[in-house]
Amino acid sequence: MATRSLATLDVPAALPTRGARPTVFSDYWALTKPEVNFLIVITTFAGFYLARPAGWRDFPFWLSVNALLGTLFVASGTGTLNQYLERGFDAQMRRTARRPLAGGRLKPTPVLWFGIALSVVGSIYLAVAVNVLASLLAMATLLSYLFVYTPLKRKTPLCTLVGAFPGAMPPLIGWAAASGKLNFQAWTLYAMLFLWQFPHFMAIAWMYREDYAQAGYLVLPPDDCVRARLVNLQTVPPLLALVPLSLLPGLMGEAKFYLIGALLLGGGFLYYAAQFLIRKSNSAARRLLAASIIYLPALFVLMVLARG
Repeated sequence: MATRSLATLDVPAALPTRGARPTVFSDYWALTKPEVNFLIVITTFAGFYLARPAGWRDFPFWLSVNALLGTLFVASGTGTLNQYLERGFDAQMRRTARRPLAGGRLKPTPVLWFGIALSVVGSIYLAVAVNVLASLLAMATLLSYLFVYTPLKRKTPLCTLVGAFPGAMPPLIGWAAASGKLNFQAWTLYAMLFLWQFPHFMAIAWMYREDYAQAGYLVLPPDDCVRARLVNLQTVPPLLALVPLSLLPGLMGEAKFYLIGALLLGGGFLYYAAQFLIRKSNSAARRLLAASIIYLPALFVLMVLARG
């Protein structure tokens, strides 16, 4: 669903190895954005596991498999449909020019039907094999990402704020899959992922600001002063809110090592964010991006281990 929504957790796609000729299978695989799906699996499973009061005791293994599988189908469909909608813009950016559609290796119509099929199958699968609430959350994520966030990227820098709402859905889907309802703890996970997206995407937006501008995306303001203020506002303040929020699971009775781990992870994330704001360089943005990609799965894995 794509660096925010079930697929909007945006990670720059790896380019094919020089000299390697992509196959049709590898091209369709690339359409699903597997690098994004990795983060989706971790955060969805964390939401599912943390919703179970007994932890690993009497853990519903097959229900968790069904939840992850259905979510992955919808996420893959969203990533595919996103590339279908943005194929013309992707072709104008170095970062995305080698994607299967942008590079002309696949035809648009089969890709459209592939994305629709994945999305529909995943939504139905969640409704039948898991529950209706999980399916509705997944569908809401898909629709808001494709038809609200995606077009806004060419209209206003506020797209980052808008995209963060569906982008934080994976742990909610996992929680709903396990319990059939949402509570304060579920929304705490949602808030963590919501805040995490801002420094994560600011790093990407800065690294590829020329690419985005060339393709007509308005993810950052064109004016240098306004752009710097927006980057500052969307990098450190969300992190300053995220770090204390990430301590809540520890304060609510989880293992004490979680508190220590969350503080260390948050401190490292803040350090690289501060370095990025001071230097405003591509290398500092790249380090912040790496820190964000390490921070998120590490924090959620830590939560699962702390529950025991």
